[in-house]
Amino acid sequence: MHSTDTMQAIQVRGACPHDCPDTCALLTTVVDGVATKVQGNPDHAHTGGVLCTKVSRYTERSYHPDRLLQPLRRSGPKGAGQFTPVSWDEALDEIAARLAPIAAREPEAILPYSYAGTMGLVQGESIAARFFHTLGASLLDRTICASAGAEGLTQTLGSKVGMKVEFFAESKLILIWGSNAIASSLHFWRYAQQAKRDGARLVCIDPRRTETADKCHEHIALRPGTDAALALALMHELVVHDWLDHDYLRAHTLGWEAMRARALEWPPARAAEVCGIAVEQIERLARDYGACRHGHGGPAAIRLNYGMQRARGGGNATRAVASLPALIGAWRHRGGGMLLSSSGQFPVDRAALQRPDLLAGRRPRTINMSTIGDALLDEGAPKIEAVIVYNSNPVAVAPESAKVVRGFAREDLFTVVLEHFQTDTADYADFILPATTQLEHWDIHGTYGHTDVMLNRPAIAPLGQARPNTQIFRDLARRMGLPDASFADDDEALCRMAFGARVDFGRLLRDGFAPLAIDDAPFAHGGFPTPSGRCEFFSARLAAQGLDGLPQHLPNHEAIGSSALYPLAMISPPARNFLNSSFVNVTSLRAIEGEQLLEIHPDDAAARGIADGGIVRVFNARGAYRCRAVVSTRARIGVVHGLGIWWRKLGLDGRNVNELTSQALTDMGRAPTFYDCLVEVSPDVGAGGDSSATMPSSGSGRLNR
Repeated sequence: MHSTDTMQAIQVRGACPHDCPDTCALLTTVVDGVATKVQGNPDHAHTGGVLCTKVSRYTERSYHPDRLLQPLRRSGPKGAGQFTPVSWDEALDEIAARLAPIAAREPEAILPYSYAGTMGLVQGESIAARFFHTLGASLLDRTICASAGAEGLTQTLGSKVGMKVEFFAESKLILIWGSNAIASSLHFWRYAQQAKRDGARLVCIDPRRTETADKCHEHIALRPGTDAALALALMHELVVHDWLDHDYLRAHTLGWEAMRARALEWPPARAAEVCGIAVEQIERLARDYGACRHGHGGPAAIRLNYGMQRARGGGNATRAVASLPALIGAWRHRGGGMLLSSSGQFPVDRAALQRPDLLAGRRPRTINMSTIGDALLDEGAPKIEAVIVYNSNPVAVAPESAKVVRGFAREDLFTVVLEHFQTDTADYADFILPATTQLEHWDIHGTYGHTDVMLNRPAIAPLGQARPNTQIFRDLARRMGLPDASFADDDEALCRMAFGARVDFGRLLRDGFAPLAIDDAPFAHGGFPTPSGRCEFFSARLAAQGLDGLPQHLPNHEAIGSSALYPLAMISPPARNFLNSSFVNVTSLRAIEGEQLLEIHPDDAAARGIADGGIVRVFNARGAYRCRAVVSTRARIGVVHGLGIWWRKLGLDGRNVNELTSQALTDMGRAPTFYDCLVEVSPDVGAGGDSSATMPSSGSGRLNR
């Protein structure tokens, strides 16, 4: 053992890669080539030296004993998780030999499947996109998280834009809408707490009484999928009581008279019945919001998150909420307006990174990742013959997972998975290729919660035989004889290419971050990036598609009260110490979470003979899974919470909450409806409601990126 005096310690600047709005600046301490600690960079104002519990334990993840460090070839039945180590040359040669004839005969039979295991622009969609474009493979519609909200925001404000997150600290009323910010946006929560100390009122709007709701002045526990009705009722009150900024409406909005008429259709009593909340809550919230018109009561701000758009009417709900700030002129002030995503403000040169010109005029079909179960089982031509999965774990995270499992279990489907760990999806692979973690490669990041570009430098050499995603696709392209020039850019060059001259790369190298030049109050004088330059209450683009040009409440596909067999609505928010299916295999974090849980209100539990801590069966027509019940007032009556997303193989019966979710899509954006799901719950007869039943050992269970 070296003494501490002889060890050489350095700190390397980086960025968190995970699907979170905060995109923190990291400092990794490296001693003699080993990363010993990951911490927040105190020089980055937004990070402020603070990381979430998950990422602060990133070394535990990178050096996990189950980390994949060599290529593996399947040696048993699909899904059994049986593999034999092979060399990179063997793996790449065989993969190329399997893909080449498919690409020559029907390239659209090859499908890439990826999402936000890393949010990096380089390890996400650069060389990988060039590879699939060169082949002419099917395109993937990446919808599984945010596309309904993104479309709703774009149709209203023109892009994924909003107020700067740091100015929530100056707000006097903050509506935290569909967000458990303490768990999912820690640094926004810091600004909200600062505002609270300065006298701001915080209101949480969420079906679940989250940890965030506990810390707010008021919690409005509306039913899942009813957010548009609440927003329209707030508009109704603003109109009726003339709590409006008429000058802003006249100068900077489009379609106000039609929107006014729509709002008048939604008196608080109607919305209260739909939302399952008290009329008085709607009236009080409208009064407080209206008091902030012209900024007279101080700026009013809305922090919206993506949970509320995971129901049939998610796009319309986003449009309705995004319309509210213009009614009271909240955009005039830097502490007013709203924020769902800031990602539209980043001038990313995606064409340079992804090279769509390599399609050479071809227009391959597009497959929606949210309906991958149906797509893999579709016998129509061209049938999917090969899937390359990277940065995702679809067997665990995609809806209606019984179909997803059946699809990946096809013996005639050739599957390659790039991974850190042997996930549920990796168990179905023909080859697993070991990929680097964020500590081991270059990358560059935009964000969706603040407005700084972030650079990630590799802190350590790749562990074992792991390779960056980019290098894996370069190596595979070479094996398949694809043009070398398309894959010649190295990872640092790709980082420089992502923003070109629009961002000072020298500053990124020096500091690890560089702010975008954006006005503090970007829409104080209009200038929305819509076709009209205004906040568009009425969208001619939607009307041209045969849709309602105005925001409207759309009942859920599976509305409460529509089924006698399945009377409970289920939402499936992430467990606090996981991020979707990421971090599930980090021992210390899984120890905190314990096991799969279902929160159920005491009245609903009593009616079903369910005891706190007992094992329950949660089911609907699509399937069933078993987990432990938590009888708690965190759930409102009629709604249960299947906290996720656990790997299926760590469940009591090898399933998770997505056994029950459907492949039905949203009103716009072609997104999944995870929170639009009816179920029933009963004590598990096999377990006898025995609270001593335990989860299986994790064994070799491992995690997606």
